[in-house]
Amino acid sequence: MNITENLKTQATDNLVAIANQFMLQGKVKSVQAFGSGNINDTFLVSLDSPKEQHFVLQRINTQVFRQPQLIMQNMCTFTEHVRKRLQITPLTRRWEVPRVLLTQDAQDHWRDAQGSFWRAISFIEGSQSFDRMHDRSHAQEIGYALGMFHNLISDLPPEKLADTLEGFHITPFYLQHYEEVLPKTSVAKSPELNYGLQFVRDRQTFAHILENAKAEGRLPLRLMHGDPKINNVMFDTATQQAVSVIDLDTVKPGLVHYDIGDCLRSGCNPAGEETENWESVYFDTDLCQAILEGYLSVAKAFLTENDYAYMYDAIRLIAFELGLRFFADYLAGNVYFKIKHPEHNLERALVQFKLTESIESQETKIRSIIQDMK
Repeated sequence: MNITENLKTQATDNLVAIANQFMLQGKVKSVQAFGSGNINDTFLVSLDSPKEQHFVLQRINTQVFRQPQLIMQNMCTFTEHVRKRLQITPLTRRWEVPRVLLTQDAQDHWRDAQGSFWRAISFIEGSQSFDRMHDRSHAQEIGYALGMFHNLISDLPPEKLADTLEGFHITPFYLQHYEEVLPKTSVAKSPELNYGLQFVRDRQTFAHILENAKAEGRLPLRLMHGDPKINNVMFDTATQQAVSVIDLDTVKPGLVHYDIGDCLRSGCNPAGEETENWESVYFDTDLCQAILEGYLSVAKAFLTENDYAYMYDAIRLIAFELGLRFFADYLAGNVYFKIKHPEHNLERALVQFKLTESIESQETKIRSIIQDMK
């Protein structure tokens, strides 16, 4: 066995040993890298068991989540609440919430000799996720999934969960960071850079719209997912219906509008976030309508008149916010987001800015879609 193979064997043995720290319904058969997340290290553990054949093992990135025990506390509170809700009022279709698996000594996480923070979560069997929207029915299911997620926790008081990422999705904070970075930047001038600078300059007052509404009591503090991208919705492989929303690390107190805006921003851009042809980016209002149809089919139960009034602003704001974050990181020298080349964050920013422009140009139509669904 050569050195590389020896190291791989050691790493696998180590992962099996870590997996065995948790209460298991059988023997560990294999552990392999899983998913495409870029924050935590994620592995799929296969078990020799007729009952539960897999579970997800994760090493939490404590550089991002500096208090990982709060994530686990949130997850346990959230999943227990939803489990009770579903027991009282069962759904007529499949819906699952990932369960936290405990260690042999009944803890919700395990620390190894190096101090790494490990946790285990149940695997949603017979399901898959997608990176791109397929069609209107797919879009409707994405909306349904987010609506169901919000609905099931709409009666869980926000103060029961900790804020695991302070400042996350608070657009004025990102604007403040941008204004701190701007005077120190040394990137070369270009037409694209000038477009970005002007774009942000024209929308500085708009950045405060949702936070002002929250401060003035027009939008209530609720619980939000924080990252409701398309690929965080799991679909039943047989029925092609949404069955779960995963990646619960960013569940925290906030505005549901950030989730609605983020879901529509990521779902209604057929070109995708990584396209190099940023000038062709547009916001697809047909997909927007389908997502909102699915969302409101379950979210109507808890939404207020003001919630509808600020929906368009949320869609516009979150596209702008992500563009602002990419743009600020480009100006700062690419220190936060992973990049493939030096201009990568500038390109990403331009995609989001172009998407924002497309949303703005269709304001009347988008507001009409929202109004017609109330």
